[in-house]
Amino acid sequence: MLKVGITGGIGSGKSTVSKIFELLGVPVYYADDKAKDILVRDKDLAEQVKQHFGAEIYAADGSLNRKLLGNIVFNDKDKLALLNSLVHPATIRDSDKWAAEQQTPYVLKEAALLFETESFHHLDKIIGVSAPQPLRLLRVMKRDNVSRNDVLARMHKQIDETIKMRLSDYVIYNDEQHMVIPQVLALHQTLLELAGQKA
Repeated sequence: MLKVGITGGIGSGKSTVSKIFELLGVPVYYADDKAKDILVRDKDLAEQVKQHFGAEIYAADGSLNRKLLGNIVFNDKDKLALLNSLVHPATIRDSDKWAAEQQTPYVLKEAALLFETESFHHLDKIIGVSAPQPLRLLRVMKRDNVSRNDVLARMHKQIDETIKMRLSDYVIYNDEQHMVIPQVLALHQTLLELAGQKA
């Protein structure tokens, strides 16, 4: 089975593109959503988080106080790096286990941080979703109801989009100039052929 990553800068529309692949019957592992779940479900990881960030990060019922954790890490680069170093290996283990359970020629792993972490080493191919920065800014401001500066701060935590696209094996342009569905359909065929060769 072929394991394919899909990534892009914030607001590039990687989730939208992933949903089109899902309509074609391709299973998608949404790493950012799953990471939130793993922080609660993976007891070893929860213990490590408590050790580094304090037991009060988790409530008595085992739920995670996301706001408190967010306040700690988002203004401290080193603490964010520490949290990522704990969460990413757990997410990689979980996604590998998930992929092994699928019965399709290929699967997708959607993640904002594929190149920023070691995740891309565990994948056969990477799709980059590209959109110009002004468009991405507008999308996120509208979607999350946040200021331009908030979005720019988030963007600065990710690798520059042009570098991401250069590192990707394929690029889908979600820039309102190119039609996305024909690009996805063509790439779907390419990946099915590749998966057939690998099988």
